Amino acid sequence: MTHRELPIRIAYVVPVQGSAGIFGPSCEACGDLAVAELSCGGGVLGREIELVIVDGGRRPAVVAQEVATLWRAGAIDAVVGWHISAVRKEILRYVGGELPYVYAALHEGEFRTPGLFMTGESPGAQVLPALDWLRRQFGAHTWCVVGNDYVWPRQIAARAEAHLAGAGMSHLGSTFTPLGTSDFTETLDWLEVHGPDAVLVLLIGDDAVRFGRAFARRGLDEISLRFSPILEENQVLGMGASATANMYSAAGYFDSLATTSTLDFGARYHRFHGVDAPMLNSIGQSCYEAINVLGEIATRAGSLAVPALEAAARGATIDGSRGALRLGAGHTDQDVYVAAARHLDLDVLERIHVA
Repeated sequence: MTHRELPIRIAYVVPVQGSAGIFGPSCEACGDLAVAELSCGGGVLGREIELVIVDGGRRPAVVAQEVATLWRAGAIDAVVGWHISAVRKEILRYVGGELPYVYAALHEGEFRTPGLFMTGESPGAQVLPALDWLRRQFGAHTWCVVGNDYVWPRQIAARAEAHLAGAGMSHLGSTFTPLGTSDFTETLDWLEVHGPDAVLVLLIGDDAVRFGRAFARRGLDEISLRFSPILEENQVLGMGASATANMYSAAGYFDSLATTSTLDFGARYHRFHGVDAPMLNSIGQSCYEAINVLGEIATRAGSLAVPALEAAARGATIDGSRGALRLGAGHTDQDVYVAAARHLDLDVLERIHVA
């Protein structure tokens, strides 16, 4: 079999276990749809696409070593997926600059690495405008931050603290807990002492669900509103309608977002997977988008070589399933919306950033 007849094999790094494992089924389902649609269109560079699932929910070093082993064996041509930034940083230690790497997750920013394309929401387009919107709408002037203890929550908290000070709001403090935390008693006690108008929640997956339930049981949802840039439909269902009062999110995609692009994507997703499809959410959708971004820039470049991809991506605009994505220096810009948790869903309220 010639090289051109071989499939393009993508290390698809998505969480199957751990705190972020709640997102896994949506990631895998959206990945399968992307591959099926690309295959129907003739593949990429005349080659089929094959996803090699790598469980991104494990310790970062373990995930990165598996990706590196696949690369050294010639078993993958690219890396795509949604996983926490600690995993991304470890993967880059092994394959940074060697393979195209499309990172789907919302992110804190990254020093430029050749071949790294971050297609998720940036803090300047997502978190910071949402803080301003919540102040205007609800008078949220004093804030506390609760996050998991790794690079993304800590760097977002630092960005938020600086922004709050510059915008005339107050940061009362931040607290960080290990991934997998189940008892938030000390954190809730701390919040009761500070009594903020609002809490910026930077907890992942199941940790966020457990915190949300405990927050509501303590009655803090009647005192402080909550904003989480990673809140999506699976977590809302996991918390239950009684635990999501005064809770908001911001993202480039929600299942309830009614644009031509998102409605068409949702219809295709449900036709492909049927009535038992995993819940559509921003995280799964971002994985679908990332696979298509790789396909689009590879087609424009006529190659999977990192320098050719970098040149093809520079300044490009891609029409995606959440609307237009504008590629900058290794990242994309996109419209971002704020949504409120209502019962068991997220209702889009307003666009807060225009790409």
